[in-house]
Amino acid sequence: MTKINTICCIGAGYVGGPTMAVIAQKCPEIKVVVVDINAERIAAWQTDDLPIYEPGLLEVVKEARGRNLFFSTDIDAAIEEAQMIFMSVNTPTKTYGLGKGRAADLKFVELSARRIAEVSKTDKIVVEKSTLPVRTAESIKTILSEYKNGVKFQVLSNPEFLAEGTAVNDLHYPDRVLIGGDQTPGGLEAIEALTDIYAHWVPREKIIQTRLWSSELSKLTANAFLAQRISSINSISALCEVTGADVDEVAYAIGTDSRIGPKFLKASVGFGGSCFQKDILNLVYLSEYFGLPEVAAYWDQVIIMNDYQKKRFARNIIHSLFNTVSGKKIALLGWAFKKDTNDTRESAAIYVADDLLSDLAEVSVYDPQVPASAMYADLNYLQTRPAAENKEMLKVHSDAYEACKDAHAIAIITEWDEFKTLDWQKIFDNMKKPAFLFDGRNILDHKQLKNMGFKIKAIGKGED
Repeated sequence: MTKINTICCIGAGYVGGPTMAVIAQKCPEIKVVVVDINAERIAAWQTDDLPIYEPGLLEVVKEARGRNLFFSTDIDAAIEEAQMIFMSVNTPTKTYGLGKGRAADLKFVELSARRIAEVSKTDKIVVEKSTLPVRTAESIKTILSEYKNGVKFQVLSNPEFLAEGTAVNDLHYPDRVLIGGDQTPGGLEAIEALTDIYAHWVPREKIIQTRLWSSELSKLTANAFLAQRISSINSISALCEVTGADVDEVAYAIGTDSRIGPKFLKASVGFGGSCFQKDILNLVYLSEYFGLPEVAAYWDQVIIMNDYQKKRFARNIIHSLFNTVSGKKIALLGWAFKKDTNDTRESAAIYVADDLLSDLAEVSVYDPQVPASAMYADLNYLQTRPAAENKEMLKVHSDAYEACKDAHAIAIITEWDEFKTLDWQKIFDNMKKPAFLFDGRNILDHKQLKNMGFKIKAIGKGED
């Protein structure tokens, strides 16, 4: 079996950075180099102000950085030296051409594969770490084989199963590690080489070895199933609101069924993040491509329900404020798609804010980790209105109390723990009356807030 002592990771983002930091921490004898074309991002990884926020990550990075963990923009040198290369580049949904709006854009994967092929002078194991459509490895193998330089490549699929906000813990104590490869002597040897790395800290029984295509499809399927549960409970939240039922009680009741279980049954304003929507759209595209329209329609409905939930939340705000929010200040608490991360990709806050701004509301935002520049970039990407208008209409604050001062209503978008401990009496006293509070994450004590005088409208709680 090949003994790995040098690793290169192409891509220093939300997956590549934390994953390589933990591998370096747990395998001090292996040199790990993370490379990226973004010099600013690489520079940030070499400071205590990391480019991504993740609890516990800085401590892991500081333990290994400079010992066997390195960050560099010299991609060619890292590729040439490494025995194993992780591809952890961005695979966004296509915004152009064939498959626009659904298929994964694989241009960065292709560029990385070509660079690996051009630079390599010795045999390499290439590991897909990005979330990719099934059979992408076939394309990677085709590209790598085009260069007749005598170098042999083995391609593995090793999808990540990290939840942002708990990524370090997920890496330290994974439910499973999935490694897919060709069932040939060379492929099986490569699988064992990667298995040996994870076995430094992961029990062998939690390391699952599969065929290449099974590994690629498992990642898409896992995210689709999780997102499906969220959309399912959110559909029930709408029914709860019109019938007087309580969605938390319903979720608890069905979650005690051992066949269902309690996880991912928390009603909310909608799921976000870089994975769920992108992976489901990819699954929809693959189903259509392979002539399975009924399968495509089934999974497409998960996205439709999620979009509906975001719009329904914004619509409820407008209807509750006497069908107009023009000139009214609406405070949004939270912009990240979930707590304990500064990732805003596909966050519900973007779409709720956009709908409110389109109704001429004055939107005020506070998030403990997301900078104003990211919020404006998110809105500008939608191209609903000119960037100058977004900057004028959306006000970003560094303090929750200031964001809520003189507001007609507050909407909780992200379940940050600090929102539970705010002085809500102080906030109420400094709001316009009647003071509305829309709890999109159900994290507050509604009875206590109602006693203060708030008019409460929470996801799945019916009329207060």
